[in-house]
Amino acid sequence: MTAMGDVKRRRIDELAARAGAVPEGEGGVSLTRSAFRRLRRNPVAIIGAIIVITFLIVAAFAPWLAPRDPLAQTLLSEIRPGNIPGSREGFPLGVDNLGRDMLSRLIWGSRQSLMIGVVATVLGVVVGMAFGVLAGAFGGWVDTLVMRFIDIVLSIPSLLMAISISVLLGQNQYALMIAIAVTQVPIFARLLRGSMLAQRDSDYALAARALGVKKTRIVFGHVLPNSLSPVIVQATLSLATAIIEAAALSFLGLGDPDLARPEWGAMLANAQAFLSVRPELAFYPAICIIVVALGFTLLGESLREALDPKFRR
Repeated sequence: MTAMGDVKRRRIDELAARAGAVPEGEGGVSLTRSAFRRLRRNPVAIIGAIIVITFLIVAAFAPWLAPRDPLAQTLLSEIRPGNIPGSREGFPLGVDNLGRDMLSRLIWGSRQSLMIGVVATVLGVVVGMAFGVLAGAFGGWVDTLVMRFIDIVLSIPSLLMAISISVLLGQNQYALMIAIAVTQVPIFARLLRGSMLAQRDSDYALAARALGVKKTRIVFGHVLPNSLSPVIVQATLSLATAIIEAAALSFLGLGDPDLARPEWGAMLANAQAFLSVRPELAFYPAICIIVVALGFTLLGESLREALDPKFRR
């Protein structure tokens, strides 16, 4: 009987070891590393990353990539009523109605779109996370008060709110950033609050409370870091929304008051008067807005799938 029992125990030990075995050369893989591996195998993520990286490079090195001064009215003397010069040597995309190089203005416009989108998204994330931490960490009447305020903000259409804030604060870039950021605050607040509520009742949080760990340390040292993944993914997606909303507000005349400064939304608005003469003036900035927004959307969706355990294979 003893020998039979030893055999069974050894067999159980072998099966347990085999079940928990890790392939040679591979150790435990963190969530970040595992997500990065899946992103590398995802063609949609690669396409999105290429678009985003190209956009960032163009925006960062605009002064060196632009072939001409975007404000120089180089071919103004050749502009005639009903005739705007198109593509020619030295001007691959032609010029606008004031004789300014279209390619250079598109390149410099990427810098404006990037700055407005990033600043607005960062402001939205910071303020939204502050509300989300208050609601998710304290609960009770604090949660109720914060979420009722968020519900009131959500009840107002985002574009209408952005237009109202831009009008109240005046026509400038800072008002544009604040207006877009305010529309994003409820999204991040609700997302972080829901994620923290799910993490607050998890086993590790209950164990920490049982051991007498202070609530602030549990919230900021454990619950909050484990709740940030969906916020990071949403921030990537919100960059696309911020760029589109910035272009929309500029198109309506609520952006930069300096119309000479290149910005895709303002360029699109300016081209409306010349659609019958040269429709390409509207096509070029519209294509830039669509492609950049698509790149951030593809990368954000792929990142969401990579971090979601349900999509792991």
